[in-house]
Amino acid sequence: MKDTQNERTRTRLKANEFAVLDAKGLYCPEPVMLLHNKVRDLPGGSLLKVLATDPSTRRDIPKFCVFLGHELIEATQDDTLYTYVIKKKPDG
Repeated sequence: MKDTQNERTRTRLKANEFAVLDAKGLYCPEPVMLLHNKVRDLPGGSLLKVLATDPSTRRDIPKFCVFLGHELIEATQDDTLYTYVIKKKPDG
């Protein structure tokens, strides 16, 4: 797997910035599959905001975080929109 300094710099986020995954309109298992891919591409400690409309994400995303060691910082629901903020576990 190629890992250059430019690739790492390109994906690095400032502490107060979020990467965003828009999974609205997708249904199980797609939101979690996309989440897995997105988290893998982020540096450790990054914040990721996930937007979803599938009610099963209320169960699946917290379990995903526990299983893989990421921190679920926030989980909110506004009508049919589910929003999650996840902090990726440190690299290494």
